[in-house]
Amino acid sequence: MTTPRTPLKQRPLRQHPRKQRHLVRRALLAAAVLAAVAACGSEAGTTEQERRLRADRAAAEAEAEAAERKKKRQRTTVRGLRGMPPVLDPRDVYAADRPNRLSPVVKDFPSRVYVPNSESDTVTVIDPKTYEVVETIPVGRQPQHVVPSWDLKTLWVNNNRGHTLTPIDPRTGKAGKPVEVHDPYNLYFTPNGEYAVVMASLDRELVFRDPHTMKRIKTEPVSCYGVNHADFSLDGTYIIVSCEFSGELLKVDTASMKVIGQRKLPFEGAMPQDVKISPDGKRFYIADMMAHGMWVLDGDTFEEPKLLPTGKGTHGLYIGRDSREMYVSNRGEGTVSVFDFTKGELTKKWHLPDGGSPDMGGVSADGKVLWLSGRYDSEVYAIDTRTGEQLARIPVGSGPHGLAVYPQPGRYSLGHTGIFR
Repeated sequence: MTTPRTPLKQRPLRQHPRKQRHLVRRALLAAAVLAAVAACGSEAGTTEQERRLRADRAAAEAEAEAAERKKKRQRTTVRGLRGMPPVLDPRDVYAADRPNRLSPVVKDFPSRVYVPNSESDTVTVIDPKTYEVVETIPVGRQPQHVVPSWDLKTLWVNNNRGHTLTPIDPRTGKAGKPVEVHDPYNLYFTPNGEYAVVMASLDRELVFRDPHTMKRIKTEPVSCYGVNHADFSLDGTYIIVSCEFSGELLKVDTASMKVIGQRKLPFEGAMPQDVKISPDGKRFYIADMMAHGMWVLDGDTFEEPKLLPTGKGTHGLYIGRDSREMYVSNRGEGTVSVFDFTKGELTKKWHLPDGGSPDMGGVSADGKVLWLSGRYDSEVYAIDTRTGEQLARIPVGSGPHGLAVYPQPGRYSLGHTGIFR
C-alpha cells in the first residue's frame, strides 16, 4: 500500500543551514528579551518606563554577548596569503616553534651551528654539544648569512660580493654547486613558499625568484638604500623591510610583489637592522644600531614608530621558544637585552665577560642556548637563556655574521638566519 504524500502546500520549506542557524540565533535572542521583559513586568511597584529600560538593557546585553561569540569564532581562523599554511594560533605566530618540536623533514639532521665568515670567505661548522669546530667550508666572496630554505631541506649561504648562493645539505653538511644570484645580501621566502626574496642591498632591488632554482621572476626597484632585513605580517599579506643606509622602512605587498608604503625613521642617522613581529602579530620591532634601540611599529597602519632604547649598537632580534621574551643583541657594548612581550618592557640585560660584539644568530632547538656571532672579534658566543651566563666563546674566521642554528622547530622557514612558522 502506498503511503499518502503530504500535499505540496503543507510540506515544510527547506532552508539553507546558515539561514537556519541565523533564525535559531534570532529566536534565542527574542526569547532572552521576552524573558527579561516578563521578569521586569513581574516586579511589583515598577513603572512602565522602568520596565522598558530594563528590557532595552537586556536586549543590548544579549546582542553584545552574541557579537562577542561571533568575534571568538572569527579569531580562531586567519585568512591570509593564498597558499600559506594555516596559522596554528592567531594569538601567537610562533606557536609552531616550541622546544624540540622538529618537523619530520629535519628531525634526523645533526644539530650544528653554521657561521658565515664574511672576511674569510668560509663557513665554520660548530657542534653545539661539544662547542667544537667540526668543519670549515670554503664558499664564495663575502658570505653574509646562512639561510634555511622554505621547505627546510637546504641551507643557502649568501655570498654577497661573489654574487652566488652556496647550497649546503644539512643532512650531510656538504656544500653543493653555487648558484648565480646577483647581490644576495640576505634571503627570505614568502609564507606560501612560492618565491624566494633576495635583498639586493647595493642593487637597490627586491628580487623575487623561484625558491628552488633561484631563477629571477620579478624585480621590484626601491628608492631607499641598503635593503637588508625583513619580517612578514601574521597573515603573510605584507612584508616590513628595513633600509639600513637611508634610515627608512618599506611596506611590501606579498601577492603583488610591490612596495605599498615607505617611511623615514624619525632619528637623524638611523640605521635599521633586524626586523621581528610580535607573537600576537600586532607590532613589528626593528633594531637600530645608531638609535641604540628598537623601533616599535604598527605594521597595519604603518604610522610613525616609537623608539625603545635597549643598548649601544642594537642589531639582532631573537624570539624565545615560549614566545614570552625576545633577545636583543647590542653589538656596540657587548650585551644582550631581554624584552618581555607581556609587560612590554626590558626586564634584564646580560653582559658578556670581557666584552664582545654580539651580532646575528639564533636560539637552540630546546630554547636553552642563544648563539650569536662576534662580528668584530672572530668568535661566537653561546649564552644560557635562563641565566644569561656565557657558556662558550669559540674562535672562528674573520668577520662572522649571520649564523644559523640548525635544525630548529617550525613547519617552514621565512628565511634570514631562521624565522620559522
